[in-house]
Amino acid sequence: MNAVPERPPVAVHEGVLELQQPLSLHFGGELRDVRVAWRLVGNPAAPVIAALGGISAGRAVVDTEKDQGWWGGIIGPDRALDSSNYRILGIDFLGGSGGSTGPRAGQNDFPSIASQDQAEILRRVIEHLQIERLEAIVGASYGGMVALAFAERWPDLVTRIVVISAAHRPHPMATAWRSVQRAVVRFAAQSEQGAEGLRLARALAMATYRSPAEFEQRFAGPATRVDGRFQFPVESYLLARGDAYAAAYIPEAFVCLSESIDLHQVDPAKIRVPTWLVAVVEDQLVPLSDMRMLRQSVSGPVQLAELSSLYGHDAFLKETQALREVFARALSPGGDVK
Repeated sequence: MNAVPERPPVAVHEGVLELQQPLSLHFGGELRDVRVAWRLVGNPAAPVIAALGGISAGRAVVDTEKDQGWWGGIIGPDRALDSSNYRILGIDFLGGSGGSTGPRAGQNDFPSIASQDQAEILRRVIEHLQIERLEAIVGASYGGMVALAFAERWPDLVTRIVVISAAHRPHPMATAWRSVQRAVVRFAAQSEQGAEGLRLARALAMATYRSPAEFEQRFAGPATRVDGRFQFPVESYLLARGDAYAAAYIPEAFVCLSESIDLHQVDPAKIRVPTWLVAVVEDQLVPLSDMRMLRQSVSGPVQLAELSSLYGHDAFLKETQALREVFARALSPGGDVK
C-alpha cells in the first residue's frame, strides 16, 4: 500500500510593523510608538486575502506548525477557504491583547479605537509588505466591520469584500448587552478583580453568541448541587468559557474592543467595491433586518446570502459547508455579485 504523501509545511512569514510617526485616531488624539503584529501564510506567488475575525481573533488565522489558527477549521488547505490558492494575511487588532499596541493590564486611559483605525493599520501593513491590492478582505463579526471601513475609504486597494455577521452600525440591543459586559469589567477592576469581571462578562457574552435553540438542545438538563447550591448545566458551560477567556485576555483590551464595536459607523453609500454579505437568521447580535438594510444601501454590486444555523452569531466559526459554498461563489472571477 502506498503511503499518503505528507503535506509540505505551510510557508509562514510574520513580523511586527513599527510605525515611525504617531497614528492619528478616528475619534481624535493619537497613539505613539504603534506596533502592528501581522502574519502572512501561503504561497508567496498567490494573491492575498486578509482574514479578520471577532475581537478575540488575531494574526494566527491558519493552522501552522507553530500554532492553531483561530479560523483553522474554515481556512486552510482543502478547507472552506482553500489557503492553497491564496496567501492569508492576519493582524492583531489595535487595542487588543495580542502583539499590536493595546492597553496594559490595569491601564484605564487607553484611547477609544474605531473600526476605521483598524482599517488604517491594515492599510499600513499591506503597504509595508508591498502588496499592491488585496484580492479580498474576508471579515466576520468585528472583522466584518473593519472590512466595511476599509472598503469605504480605500476601494482601490481591495478587489472585493466578504462580510459575515456585521453591518454598517451596531444594533441597539447588541449595544445594550455589551454595555453591561463592559460595566461588569470596569466595576470589578475598581476592586482589582478585573479578571473576575472579564470572566463574568465573557460568560454573559457567550449567551448572546449562540441561539436559544442550541441551548435548548444542549443544556435543558436538571440542576445539580455544587458547593451546597444548585448550578445549572448552562451556567456551568458559560462560566467555564469565561474562565478560559479570562486566562488568555486582558480585561482593559476587552473593554476597548467591545466599545469599538459599538462605536462602529460607516456610510454604505460610499461602499462601491463588490460586496458579499452573509447573514445568519438566528444571529442575536446582528439581526437579519440590519443585513438586509445594508444590502439595500451599498452603492456597488452586492449579494446577500442568508444562512440558518444553531450557532447563531458564531456560525462563522462552525458552518464549514455553508461557508465553503459562499467563498466559492464570492471569490470566483467576478464574484457572482449582481
